Amino acid sequence: MLSCHSQPESYHQHTASYIREALAPFLKDEEARLMAERGAKRSAFQHLLCAATSPARKQQEESLTYLNQGQSYEIRMLNSKLVEYTDTSSKYVKSIVRVAFHDRRLQYMEHQQLEGWRWSRPGDRILDIDIPLSVGILEPRSDPLHLNTVEFLWDPLKNASVFIQVNCISTEFTPRKHGGEKGVPFRIQLDTFTTNEKGEYMELVHSCGCQVKVFKPKGADRKLKTDREKMDKKVPEDREKYQLSYENTVLKECSPWPDALNLSSHSSSGTPSPTSCSFSDGHCSPNQPSELLSCCDHLLPSSSPQDTQLWLHHYRFSPLSRLFCSFSGADLLRMSREDLIQICGPADGIRLFNTMKGRCIQPRLTLYVCQQAAGRQPPNKPGAGGIYHALYLGELTLLDLSEKIATLYGVNPQQITHIYRQKAGGIHLLVSDEMVQNFREESSFLLSIIRDGNTDGFHVVLK
Repeated sequence: MLSCHSQPESYHQHTASYIREALAPFLKDEEARLMAERGAKRSAFQHLLCAATSPARKQQEESLTYLNQGQSYEIRMLNSKLVEYTDTSSKYVKSIVRVAFHDRRLQYMEHQQLEGWRWSRPGDRILDIDIPLSVGILEPRSDPLHLNTVEFLWDPLKNASVFIQVNCISTEFTPRKHGGEKGVPFRIQLDTFTTNEKGEYMELVHSCGCQVKVFKPKGADRKLKTDREKMDKKVPEDREKYQLSYENTVLKECSPWPDALNLSSHSSSGTPSPTSCSFSDGHCSPNQPSELLSCCDHLLPSSSPQDTQLWLHHYRFSPLSRLFCSFSGADLLRMSREDLIQICGPADGIRLFNTMKGRCIQPRLTLYVCQQAAGRQPPNKPGAGGIYHALYLGELTLLDLSEKIATLYGVNPQQITHIYRQKAGGIHLLVSDEMVQNFREESSFLLSIIRDGNTDGFHVVLK
């Protein structure tokens, strides 16, 4: 593993030469091109991700780096000997590292996607700092409300490096039919801030990032090897159309992440926003009063937008919470099934509609039974003193019938050894799955239970 301790001068000259070579081909980002056209001074900040780039990227494409899930990778923050350093307003600067989606379409859905990941991986983080390996960083933090970001302070005049671990893989955000190399690309971005007049880290001084894909452990190594073998088989003319593979990845200058300033202001205060609420497992945060869970059971017209958010998380609709962030209970309940399908898609729309309307699963068979007391003559009809109970069978099986009868009598289903049906003439037929499947809807029976003399079980007779 690479570390960032003091290096000889030759090391710095070699790294500076490498940076110039890596940045030379082109700058894809529009702002970087405009800066180059205006002859802007080279930034005082340069960052390297110590992971190899793929050789299977064409010249006009942005570089791509493969990472292994959970493996520690160094981001080396090069010191001021490599470039002309411009003074900042404080000795230390703050950097915020994030793992975000590279594709613009997924960036718009980031909140829903991350909430879905949070639900499927409760207690886990998308991005972590490997503190023991990191060098020259101070006050490392990971906000529990932002699973994909970490932050720390560092001195730009000294060597510093932070080791990060990405705990999600690219295929966790793709449809089931896609997998492997079809995983979505991520973006590792680093935004650096200095202090303002109030001493808050609010002044953005540098932003950079690179495109990555994250594989299961050792999957990145196999993929990089496959790409190199593929390039070796190409003729020299075709190979010139592709980028060279470098052992390290330069984080290229880019636009700051849209919410970087807001995140920094929240972090500098040391406390989360009063309107924020963490949902680590689909329910309220442990900091929330437990009484609030009772409000999640039913969505009512009087439910406030906050109650509606709790209800959505309680019933595993976290990916939709941002979509309906300002909706009250009345707003949601007014929506038709077709409206919800159009907004949320068929799967989530139908499930949300059924949950809101409290639709129960319809039983496949309904039977009415009257418990016959031992030693008593059964009544001829319910009006003569018999009280009937409804048994709702979700499955047309003997097992389901046994479980429903056991619940009625308050015994363990395993204690019911056999169920018989008594026919005219006193014969007893052993009830099977096939017989249950041929029971008529809303049939009525008298139930009697007889203890089995050989075991601790019971025989049930349907009359």
